[in-house]
Amino acid sequence: MSATVVTGIGELVTCAGADGGTPVLGAVIPAGDRLGTVVDAAVVVEGGRVAWVGPGRAAPEADRRVDVGGRAVVPGFVDSHSHLVFAGDRAAEFSARMAGVAYDGGGIGESVAATRAATDAELRGLLRRRVAEMRALGTTTVEVKSGYGLTTTDEERSLRLAREVTEETTFLGAHVVPPESADRTAYLDLVTGPMLTACAPHARWVDVFCEPAAPRAFTEDEARRVLLAGREAGLGLRVHGNQLSSGPGVRLAVELGAASVDHCTYLTDADVAALVSAAGRTVATLLPGVEFSTRSPYPDARRLLDAGVDVALATDCNPGTCNTASMPFVLALAVREMGMTAAEALVAATVGGARGLRRPDIGRVAVGSRADLAVLEAPSHDHLAYRPGMPLARALDLP
Repeated sequence: MSATVVTGIGELVTCAGADGGTPVLGAVIPAGDRLGTVVDAAVVVEGGRVAWVGPGRAAPEADRRVDVGGRAVVPGFVDSHSHLVFAGDRAAEFSARMAGVAYDGGGIGESVAATRAATDAELRGLLRRRVAEMRALGTTTVEVKSGYGLTTTDEERSLRLAREVTEETTFLGAHVVPPESADRTAYLDLVTGPMLTACAPHARWVDVFCEPAAPRAFTEDEARRVLLAGREAGLGLRVHGNQLSSGPGVRLAVELGAASVDHCTYLTDADVAALVSAAGRTVATLLPGVEFSTRSPYPDARRLLDAGVDVALATDCNPGTCNTASMPFVLALAVREMGMTAAEALVAATVGGARGLRRPDIGRVAVGSRADLAVLEAPSHDHLAYRPGMPLARALDLP
Protein backbone atom coordinates (compact mmCIF):
# COMPACT_ATOMS: atom_id res chain seq x y z
CA MET A 1 0.00 0.00 0.00
CA SER A 2 1.51 3.34 -1.06
CA ALA A 3 1.66 6.42 1.16
CA THR A 4 1.40 10.16 0.46
CA VAL A 5 2.91 12.88 2.64
CA VAL A 6 1.16 16.26 2.63
CA THR A 7 3.82 18.77 3.56
CA GLY A 8 4.36 22.52 3.54
CA ILE A 9 1.38 23.01 5.89
CA GLY A 10 1.82 26.40 7.53
CA GLU A 11 -0.91 25.74 10.11
CA LEU A 12 -2.54 22.35 10.61
CA VAL A 13 -5.72 22.36 12.67
CA THR A 14 -6.43 18.78 13.68
CA CYS A 15 -9.58 19.43 15.78
CA ALA A 16 -8.40 16.49 17.84
CA GLY A 17 -7.30 18.20 21.04
CA ALA A 18 -3.85 19.41 22.00
CA ASP A 19 -2.57 15.87 22.59
CA GLY A 20 -4.05 14.42 19.41
CA GLY A 21 -6.79 12.63 21.31
CA THR A 22 -10.53 12.95 20.84
CA PRO A 23 -12.21 15.40 23.25
CA VAL A 24 -14.35 13.66 25.84
CA LEU A 25 -18.00 13.61 24.77
CA GLY A 26 -20.09 15.94 26.88
CA ALA A 27 -17.14 17.72 28.47
CA VAL A 28 -17.05 21.51 28.28
CA ILE A 29 -13.64 21.97 26.66
CA PRO A 30 -12.62 25.40 25.35
CA ALA A 31 -12.65 25.31 21.55
CA GLY A 32 -9.10 26.62 21.42
CA ASP A 33 -7.96 23.54 23.32
CA ARG A 34 -9.75 21.30 20.83
CA LEU A 35 -7.99 22.75 17.79
CA GLY A 36 -4.79 20.75 18.25
CA THR A 37 -2.82 23.17 16.07
CA VAL A 38 0.53 22.13 14.62
CA VAL A 39 2.72 24.76 12.92
CA ASP A 40 4.90 23.80 9.92
CA ALA A 41 3.19 20.44 9.84
CA ALA A 42 2.86 17.35 7.69
CA VAL A 43 0.29 14.56 7.37
CA VAL A 44 0.96 11.08 6.00
CA VAL A 45 -1.97 9.33 4.32
CA GLU A 46 -2.11 5.63 3.56
CA GLY A 47 -5.10 3.72 2.23
CA GLY A 48 -7.38 6.73 2.60
CA ARG A 49 -6.58 7.05 6.31
CA VAL A 50 -4.30 9.30 8.31
CA ALA A 51 -1.19 7.32 9.20
CA TRP A 52 0.95 10.04 10.83
CA VAL A 53 0.57 13.67 11.99
CA GLY A 54 3.29 15.96 13.24
CA PRO A 55 5.99 18.53 12.49
CA GLY A 56 7.07 18.61 8.87
CA ARG A 57 10.74 18.20 9.77
CA ALA A 58 9.97 14.83 11.37
CA ALA A 59 7.73 13.46 8.61
CA PRO A 60 8.55 9.92 7.53
CA GLU A 61 9.35 9.08 3.93
CA ALA A 62 6.42 8.35 1.61
CA ASP A 63 5.88 7.25 -1.99
CA ARG A 64 4.41 10.61 -3.00
CA ARG A 65 4.68 14.16 -1.77
CA VAL A 66 2.04 16.92 -1.99
CA ASP A 67 3.31 20.37 -0.99
CA VAL A 68 0.58 22.90 -0.10
CA GLY A 69 3.01 25.81 -0.06
CA GLY A 70 2.55 27.18 3.45
CA ARG A 71 -1.24 27.18 3.37
CA ALA A 72 -3.40 26.23 6.33
CA VAL A 73 -5.07 22.81 6.41
CA VAL A 74 -8.15 21.91 8.45
CA PRO A 75 -10.36 18.81 8.64
CA GLY A 76 -12.79 18.66 5.74
CA PHE A 77 -16.10 20.24 6.76
CA VAL A 78 -18.90 17.90 7.83
CA ASP A 79 -22.20 19.28 6.51
CA SER A 80 -24.66 17.25 8.55
CA HIS A 81 -27.89 18.81 7.22
CA SER A 82 -28.73 19.34 3.55
CA HIS A 83 -31.57 18.85 1.06
CA LEU A 84 -29.71 18.41 -2.23
CA VAL A 85 -32.18 16.29 -4.21
CA PHE A 86 -34.45 18.87 -5.77
CA ALA A 87 -35.31 20.51 -9.07
CA GLY A 88 -36.41 24.06 -9.79
CA ASP A 89 -35.73 27.11 -7.65
CA ARG A 90 -37.64 29.51 -5.42
CA ALA A 91 -35.86 32.75 -6.15
CA ALA A 92 -39.19 34.60 -6.39
CA GLU A 93 -40.08 33.37 -2.89
CA PHE A 94 -36.74 34.63 -1.60
CA SER A 95 -37.31 38.05 -3.16
CA ALA A 96 -40.77 38.18 -1.60
CA ARG A 97 -39.30 37.45 1.83
CA MET A 98 -36.78 40.22 1.38
CA ALA A 99 -39.75 42.48 0.66
CA GLY A 100 -41.36 41.50 3.97
CA VAL A 101 -43.35 38.30 3.40
CA ALA A 102 -42.96 35.95 6.38
CA TYR A 103 -41.78 32.34 5.94
CA ASP A 104 -44.16 29.59 7.14
CA GLY A 105 -42.88 26.51 5.31
CA GLY A 106 -45.56 26.67 2.64
CA GLY A 107 -43.24 27.04 -0.35
CA ILE A 108 -42.01 23.47 -0.06
CA GLY A 109 -44.89 22.38 -2.32
CA GLU A 110 -43.37 24.26 -5.25
CA SER A 111 -40.14 22.29 -4.92
CA VAL A 112 -42.10 19.06 -4.60
CA ALA A 113 -43.85 19.68 -7.92
CA ALA A 114 -40.59 20.49 -9.73
CA THR A 115 -38.78 17.49 -8.24
CA ARG A 116 -41.54 15.06 -9.15
CA ALA A 117 -41.48 16.35 -12.74
CA ALA A 118 -37.71 15.90 -13.16
CA THR A 119 -36.18 12.76 -14.65
CA ASP A 120 -33.69 10.59 -12.81
CA ALA A 121 -30.93 11.88 -15.08
CA GLU A 122 -31.83 15.49 -14.38
CA LEU A 123 -31.92 14.98 -10.61
CA ARG A 124 -28.68 13.00 -10.68
CA GLY A 125 -26.92 15.76 -12.61
CA LEU A 126 -28.19 18.48 -10.26
CA LEU A 127 -27.20 16.45 -7.21
CA ARG A 128 -23.68 15.74 -8.45
CA ARG A 129 -23.12 19.40 -9.34
CA ARG A 130 -24.18 20.47 -5.86
CA VAL A 131 -21.86 17.96 -4.19
CA ALA A 132 -19.03 19.18 -6.44
CA GLU A 133 -19.78 22.76 -5.32
CA MET A 134 -19.50 21.63 -1.71
CA ARG A 135 -16.14 19.92 -2.26
CA ALA A 136 -14.87 23.04 -4.01
CA LEU A 137 -15.69 24.89 -0.77
CA GLY A 138 -14.03 22.40 1.60
CA THR A 139 -16.84 19.99 2.48
CA THR A 140 -15.83 16.32 2.46
CA THR A 141 -18.85 14.70 4.14
CA VAL A 142 -22.46 15.68 3.48
CA GLU A 143 -25.75 14.33 4.78
CA VAL A 144 -28.54 14.41 2.17
CA LYS A 145 -32.25 14.24 2.95
CA SER A 146 -35.20 13.31 0.79
CA GLY A 147 -38.39 15.30 1.36
CA TYR A 148 -39.18 16.88 -2.02
CA GLY A 149 -40.93 13.82 -3.44
CA LEU A 150 -43.57 12.99 -0.80
CA THR A 151 -44.85 9.97 -2.70
CA THR A 152 -43.48 6.49 -2.17
CA THR A 153 -41.97 6.38 -5.65
CA ASP A 154 -40.42 9.84 -5.50
CA GLU A 155 -39.04 9.51 -1.98
CA GLU A 156 -37.47 6.14 -2.82
CA ARG A 157 -35.96 7.66 -5.96
CA SER A 158 -34.53 10.63 -4.04
CA LEU A 159 -32.79 8.40 -1.52
CA ARG A 160 -31.55 5.98 -4.14
CA LEU A 161 -29.91 8.87 -6.00
CA ALA A 162 -28.57 10.42 -2.78
CA ARG A 163 -26.94 7.11 -1.84
CA GLU A 164 -24.84 7.41 -5.02
CA VAL A 165 -23.00 10.42 -3.54
CA THR A 166 -23.03 9.83 0.23
CA GLU A 167 -23.61 7.13 2.82
CA GLU A 168 -25.29 9.71 5.08
CA THR A 169 -28.83 9.62 3.67
CA THR A 170 -31.97 10.60 5.55
CA PHE A 171 -35.60 9.66 4.87
CA LEU A 172 -37.69 12.83 5.27
CA GLY A 173 -41.08 11.76 3.98
CA ALA A 174 -42.40 13.68 6.99
CA HIS A 175 -41.16 17.02 5.64
CA VAL A 176 -44.67 18.38 5.21
CA VAL A 177 -48.08 16.99 4.37
CA PRO A 178 -48.16 17.39 0.56
CA PRO A 179 -50.60 19.89 -0.96
CA GLU A 180 -52.76 17.22 -2.59
CA SER A 181 -53.26 15.31 0.66
CA ALA A 182 -56.39 16.42 2.52
CA ASP A 183 -56.17 13.59 5.05
CA ARG A 184 -53.23 14.03 7.44
CA THR A 185 -53.83 10.65 9.07
CA ALA A 186 -53.75 8.84 5.74
CA TYR A 187 -50.51 10.54 4.78
CA LEU A 188 -48.96 9.67 8.14
CA ASP A 189 -50.04 6.06 7.60
CA LEU A 190 -48.25 6.15 4.24
CA VAL A 191 -45.05 7.66 5.67
CA THR A 192 -44.83 5.16 8.51
CA GLY A 193 -45.92 2.21 6.34
CA PRO A 194 -45.31 1.59 2.63
CA MET A 195 -43.14 4.69 2.09
CA LEU A 196 -40.84 3.82 4.97
CA THR A 197 -40.59 0.21 3.79
CA ALA A 198 -39.52 1.36 0.31
CA CYS A 199 -37.10 4.01 1.55
CA ALA A 200 -35.38 2.36 4.51
CA PRO A 201 -33.00 0.25 2.39
CA HIS A 202 -31.51 3.47 0.97
CA ALA A 203 -31.37 5.47 4.23
CA ARG A 204 -29.30 5.59 7.38
CA TRP A 205 -31.55 8.09 9.18
CA VAL A 206 -35.17 9.17 9.56
CA ASP A 207 -36.13 12.81 10.12
CA VAL A 208 -39.32 14.78 10.71
CA PHE A 209 -40.25 18.48 10.59
CA CYS A 210 -41.78 18.86 14.05
CA GLU A 211 -43.15 22.39 13.99
CA PRO A 212 -46.66 23.24 15.23
CA ALA A 213 -46.23 26.81 13.89
CA ALA A 214 -46.14 25.49 10.30
CA PRO A 215 -49.62 24.28 9.26
CA ARG A 216 -48.39 21.46 7.03
CA ALA A 217 -45.58 20.27 9.31
CA PHE A 218 -46.04 17.75 12.11
CA THR A 219 -47.19 17.88 15.71
CA GLU A 220 -45.37 16.26 18.61
CA ASP A 221 -47.53 13.13 18.54
CA GLU A 222 -47.23 12.81 14.76
CA ALA A 223 -43.47 13.31 14.90
CA ARG A 224 -43.08 10.72 17.65
CA ARG A 225 -44.97 8.21 15.51
CA VAL A 226 -42.68 8.86 12.53
CA LEU A 227 -39.52 8.57 14.60
CA LEU A 228 -40.57 5.38 16.38
CA ALA A 229 -41.51 3.77 13.07
CA GLY A 230 -38.13 4.75 11.64
CA ARG A 231 -36.32 3.34 14.65
CA GLU A 232 -38.27 0.08 14.28
CA ALA A 233 -37.06 -0.05 10.65
CA GLY A 234 -33.45 0.23 11.85
CA LEU A 235 -32.87 3.92 11.13
CA GLY A 236 -31.15 6.48 13.37
CA LEU A 237 -33.16 9.52 14.45
CA ARG A 238 -32.91 13.19 13.49
CA VAL A 239 -35.37 16.03 14.08
CA HIS A 240 -36.13 19.41 12.52
CA GLY A 241 -37.19 21.28 15.66
CA ASN A 242 -37.86 24.71 17.15
CA GLN A 243 -37.29 26.58 13.90
CA LEU A 244 -40.37 28.81 13.91
CA SER A 245 -41.45 28.59 17.54
CA SER A 246 -40.47 27.13 20.91
CA GLY A 247 -42.26 23.89 20.16
CA PRO A 248 -41.73 20.29 21.27
CA GLY A 249 -39.01 19.29 18.79
CA VAL A 250 -35.98 19.61 21.05
CA ARG A 251 -37.55 17.80 23.96
CA LEU A 252 -38.80 15.02 21.69
CA ALA A 253 -35.36 14.58 20.14
CA VAL A 254 -33.74 14.30 23.57
CA GLU A 255 -36.44 11.95 24.85
CA LEU A 256 -35.93 9.53 21.97
CA GLY A 257 -32.14 9.85 21.84
CA ALA A 258 -31.93 11.43 18.41
CA ALA A 259 -28.41 12.04 17.11
CA SER A 260 -29.25 15.63 16.22
CA VAL A 261 -31.98 18.22 16.54
CA ASP A 262 -31.63 20.89 13.89
CA HIS A 263 -32.47 24.61 13.78
CA CYS A 264 -32.92 25.23 17.56
CA THR A 265 -33.81 28.87 16.90
CA TYR A 266 -36.45 29.28 19.61
CA LEU A 267 -35.45 27.60 22.86
CA THR A 268 -36.87 27.78 26.37
CA ASP A 269 -34.75 27.25 29.47
CA ALA A 270 -36.23 23.74 29.63
CA ASP A 271 -35.08 23.05 26.07
CA VAL A 272 -31.53 24.13 26.89
CA ALA A 273 -31.54 22.03 30.05
CA ALA A 274 -32.69 19.02 28.04
CA LEU A 275 -29.85 19.50 25.55
CA VAL A 276 -27.34 19.82 28.39
CA SER A 277 -28.59 16.54 29.82
CA ALA A 278 -28.15 14.93 26.40
CA ALA A 279 -24.57 16.15 25.78
CA GLY A 280 -22.62 13.35 24.15
CA ARG A 281 -25.79 11.90 22.68
CA THR A 282 -27.90 14.62 21.00
CA VAL A 283 -26.25 17.49 19.11
CA ALA A 284 -27.88 20.89 18.53
CA THR A 285 -27.22 21.60 14.84
CA LEU A 286 -27.48 25.30 14.03
CA LEU A 287 -28.24 26.49 10.50
CA PRO A 288 -27.54 30.25 10.38
CA GLY A 289 -27.81 30.39 6.60
CA VAL A 290 -31.55 29.90 7.07
CA GLU A 291 -31.85 32.92 9.34
CA PHE A 292 -29.78 34.94 6.87
CA SER A 293 -32.08 33.92 4.01
CA THR A 294 -35.35 34.39 5.89
CA ARG A 295 -34.50 37.48 7.95
CA SER A 296 -35.28 35.55 11.11
CA PRO A 297 -33.61 35.78 14.52
CA TYR A 298 -30.41 33.78 14.78
CA PRO A 299 -30.07 30.94 17.30
CA ASP A 300 -28.27 31.90 20.50
CA ALA A 301 -25.15 29.78 20.07
CA ARG A 302 -23.39 31.52 22.94
CA ARG A 303 -26.12 30.44 25.36
CA LEU A 304 -25.82 26.82 24.21
CA LEU A 305 -22.03 26.68 24.29
CA ASP A 306 -21.78 28.30 27.70
CA ALA A 307 -24.31 25.78 29.03
CA GLY A 308 -22.27 22.83 27.73
CA VAL A 309 -24.45 21.77 24.80
CA ASP A 310 -22.85 19.90 21.87
CA VAL A 311 -23.19 22.25 18.88
CA ALA A 312 -22.76 21.62 15.16
CA LEU A 313 -23.00 23.93 12.16
CA ALA A 314 -24.43 22.95 8.78
CA THR A 315 -25.70 24.64 5.63
CA ASP A 316 -29.26 23.29 5.30
CA CYS A 317 -28.67 23.76 1.57
CA ASN A 318 -32.16 23.73 0.03
CA PRO A 319 -34.11 25.58 -2.66
CA GLY A 320 -36.31 27.64 -0.36
CA THR A 321 -34.70 28.92 2.81
CA CYS A 322 -30.95 28.60 2.27
CA ASN A 323 -29.68 27.99 -1.23
CA THR A 324 -25.98 27.94 -0.40
CA ALA A 325 -23.50 25.08 -0.30
CA SER A 326 -20.83 27.11 1.50
CA MET A 327 -19.72 25.96 4.93
CA PRO A 328 -17.18 28.83 5.10
CA PHE A 329 -20.11 31.25 4.74
CA VAL A 330 -21.91 29.44 7.55
CA LEU A 331 -18.81 29.73 9.76
CA ALA A 332 -18.60 33.46 9.07
CA LEU A 333 -22.27 33.92 9.97
CA ALA A 334 -21.78 31.94 13.18
CA VAL A 335 -18.93 34.18 14.27
CA ARG A 336 -20.53 37.47 13.21
CA GLU A 337 -24.17 36.81 14.15
CA MET A 338 -24.24 34.09 16.81
CA GLY A 339 -21.39 35.05 19.12
CA MET A 340 -19.13 32.09 18.35
CA THR A 341 -15.37 32.44 18.23
CA ALA A 342 -13.53 31.40 15.08
CA ALA A 343 -12.27 28.31 16.91
CA GLU A 344 -15.74 27.36 18.15
CA ALA A 345 -17.20 27.72 14.68
CA LEU A 346 -14.52 25.52 13.12
CA VAL A 347 -14.97 22.83 15.77
CA ALA A 348 -18.75 22.93 15.26
CA ALA A 349 -18.34 22.60 11.48
CA THR A 350 -16.07 19.56 11.81
CA VAL A 351 -16.17 17.72 15.14
CA GLY A 352 -19.73 18.90 15.80
CA GLY A 353 -21.04 17.66 12.47
CA ALA A 354 -19.24 14.36 12.91
CA ARG A 355 -20.87 13.89 16.32
CA GLY A 356 -24.24 14.73 14.81
CA LEU A 357 -23.70 11.88 12.38
CA ARG A 358 -22.14 9.63 15.03
CA ARG A 359 -19.01 9.33 12.92
CA PRO A 360 -15.79 9.27 15.00
CA ASP A 361 -13.77 8.66 11.82
CA ILE A 362 -14.33 12.14 10.34
CA GLY A 363 -14.17 15.77 11.42
CA ARG A 364 -10.62 15.58 12.78
CA VAL A 365 -7.09 14.86 11.59
CA ALA A 366 -5.71 12.07 13.75
CA VAL A 367 -4.10 8.70 13.16
CA GLY A 368 -6.77 6.29 11.97
CA SER A 369 -9.28 8.94 10.91
CA ARG A 370 -10.41 9.26 7.33
CA ALA A 371 -8.00 11.44 5.35
CA ASP A 372 -10.52 14.21 4.65
CA LEU A 373 -8.52 17.42 4.44
CA ALA A 374 -9.45 20.95 3.37
CA VAL A 375 -6.73 23.35 2.28
CA LEU A 376 -7.19 27.09 2.78
CA GLU A 377 -5.90 29.87 0.58
CA ALA A 378 -4.84 31.53 3.82
CA PRO A 379 -2.18 31.21 6.52
CA SER A 380 -4.64 30.34 9.33
CA HIS A 381 -8.16 29.13 10.03
CA ASP A 382 -9.11 32.60 11.33
CA HIS A 383 -9.43 33.75 7.72
CA LEU A 384 -12.59 31.66 7.29
CA ALA A 385 -14.48 34.27 9.31
CA TYR A 386 -12.10 37.17 8.67
CA ARG A 387 -12.62 37.05 4.89
CA PRO A 388 -16.31 36.14 4.46
CA GLY A 389 -17.54 35.29 1.00
CA MET A 390 -14.09 34.54 -0.39
CA PRO A 391 -13.29 31.16 -2.01
CA LEU A 392 -10.70 30.20 0.59
CA ALA A 393 -11.40 26.51 1.22
CA ARG A 394 -11.32 23.45 -1.01
CA ALA A 395 -11.22 19.72 -0.39
CA LEU A 396 -7.71 18.37 -0.96
CA ASP A 397 -7.77 15.66 -3.61
CA LEU A 398 -4.96 13.22 -2.99
CA PRO A 399 -3.52 10.78 -5.54
